[in-house]
Amino acid sequence: MYFCQTKALKLYIKTFDKLSFSNFSKISVISAIRNVTHVMKNYFSSDFKLGILGGGQLGKMMLYSTRKFDITTHVMDASDEAPCKIACNQFTLGDLMDFDAVYNFGKQVDLLTFEIENVNVDALEELEKEGVKVYPSSKNLRIIQNKATQKLFYRDHDIPTSDFMRFAYRSEIEDAIDNGGLEFPFVWKAAQFGYDGNGVKMVRQLSDLNDLPTGECIAEALVPFKNELAVIVARNEQGDVTTYPVVEMEFHPEANQVEYVICPARIDAAVAKKANAVAMEVSKAFNHVGVLAVELFQTETDDILVNEVAPRPHNSGHQTIEASYTSQFEQHVRAILNLPLGKTDSKVGGIMVNLVGAEGHTGNVIYENIEHIMQLEGVTPHIYGKKQTRPFRKMGHVTIVNEDINEARRVAENVKQTIKVISK
Repeated sequence: MYFCQTKALKLYIKTFDKLSFSNFSKISVISAIRNVTHVMKNYFSSDFKLGILGGGQLGKMMLYSTRKFDITTHVMDASDEAPCKIACNQFTLGDLMDFDAVYNFGKQVDLLTFEIENVNVDALEELEKEGVKVYPSSKNLRIIQNKATQKLFYRDHDIPTSDFMRFAYRSEIEDAIDNGGLEFPFVWKAAQFGYDGNGVKMVRQLSDLNDLPTGECIAEALVPFKNELAVIVARNEQGDVTTYPVVEMEFHPEANQVEYVICPARIDAAVAKKANAVAMEVSKAFNHVGVLAVELFQTETDDILVNEVAPRPHNSGHQTIEASYTSQFEQHVRAILNLPLGKTDSKVGGIMVNLVGAEGHTGNVIYENIEHIMQLEGVTPHIYGKKQTRPFRKMGHVTIVNEDINEARRVAENVKQTIKVISK
């Protein structure tokens, strides 16, 4: 029924384009048809199946919304202890990088999305050819999966980003340094499979290259910046677009992971407007469906440069669960199902604190002092359901809401110092 309705809509639009109505009349009729199809599609308490590739914490939080709407969900993950397992309608154990596993899973659902980029893109592409809707598309994921290809995409579309050099092998970096084409310091990034601070390293001297992977990589010019910012853009299939307020991110100096996300960002309105415009430019270039997190640098001269993007719900949007009218997870579901997008305004100032495994602790997890932070006003912990902790592993997050963002930041610091993610 779902695909028949989509084909019918395209046929109706094509037919009306041939009629001699005024442009206003055509647009009105087409808009009315689209609205009717929204009513006709029955995702709620129905046989419609939404497939999610990846069973981690992002998928788990996405399931908050699908359970609220009673949308049937199928999840596939390589771990039998994936956080999503307890909340989806059907769980499949499978390797996300295996073509057959992804393809066979995709054939069982009506629409497919993902909560992690490390997915077999060839399988997604084949599913699309056979009529399965995949959002965001395999085309966009193929670009985003490879940081070198992603950077070239920005260059080709005149999107501001830092200078970079692309290398097929790490050994080529040494040649570029010897020839004067590359100077210290710079940021080394693995072209693929980097996440949560892995696959990124500051290179200040030649010895810093030791023990790094030898494969494809990029070397980025070090950007002198005031702030690291992010904007989440949501777009549905019919092209409706909206953005969340610009957020400010503070990173752990050693792990290169986000420690705090602050919304709204403590920046001038003119800078926020510029950041939003650049994020919209990126969204337009990808023409994505779903939410797209755009990570940005605010330079010392208040220019805005794109760092990288994530075509899914993102760490920079976790505070939206408590602080916004529509969470990023519900918004992603709305967007991929081509439903009306929700209001993105903040109800209150929000700060997210990442809970990561403490150094020196590996094993069964204990959240030490969690009862103390739960006594604080406006504090909400989210525990991801990972039974084993290790140093810097993302185990949960805490949201702090307050009318005064500076007071929220003070409480966030208290939370960070109080709760400890340790092992037995």
